[in-house]
Amino acid sequence: MLYARRDMLMSGSATLIGLGLPLPSLGQEIDAQDAIHAFANGADIVPGEVTLMLPDVAEDGFKVPIEVAAEGAEALLIIAPKNPVPPLAMVQFGTLAADRRFSTRVRLARSQEIMALARMPGGAILRASRQVEVIVGGCGA
Repeated sequence: MLYARRDMLMSGSATLIGLGLPLPSLGQEIDAQDAIHAFANGADIVPGEVTLMLPDVAEDGFKVPIEVAAEGAEALLIIAPKNPVPPLAMVQFGTLAADRRFSTRVRLARSQEIMALARMPGGAILRASRQVEVIVGGCGA
């Protein structure tokens, strides 16, 4: 029996809804503390071997390069608490990932302390943070 693409998409969506996976709702505010608590899942957050690289001064907040690395991490979370939507990125690594490093460009609304969290295999949460001075904000007026 042949299935059309539309039929497959509808059955996949119905499966996700049936499993009760959380779907983002419009108008739902996500703050930094909620994102951190969800990522940490009750574990203590301690300073550790997390490398957070970004410029000290970002002249253009629309495209700030950032790189996070943590040897052996299962997942990484980048938070910008003063952005309209604080969680910038979350990356999960598979067991065969050779390098536990993530780099991208992000938007920053204003000068703030950027935080990177790494979830380790034993459940420990490691933290690193850096202050960045933003000259021109990148999240609108």
